[in-house]
Amino acid sequence: MSTNTLSKEAEIRLMNFFNNRIDPEEMAKSIRQVNYVLALGALRQHETLQNEIDNLQNSYYWLNELAEILNPYLSEE
Repeated sequence: MSTNTLSKEAEIRLMNFFNNRIDPEEMAKSIRQVNYVLALGALRQHETLQNEIDNLQNSYYWLNELAEILNPYLSEE
């Protein structure tokens, strides 16, 4: 796993986005819904190439990580 840091401009833009435009909990909910639909679609597709499955798995993982950062849902009891 790499540890890239964001530029100050990127940090400011992200803060503005989440403070002024969208609720982090709603964004996390939307990410989870999209992940579900994408995973369901991939599972139903029979002739998927192996590298597409790997890419989908990576994308699914990182989108879930982003959703957890925005709204820690899986760590709640």
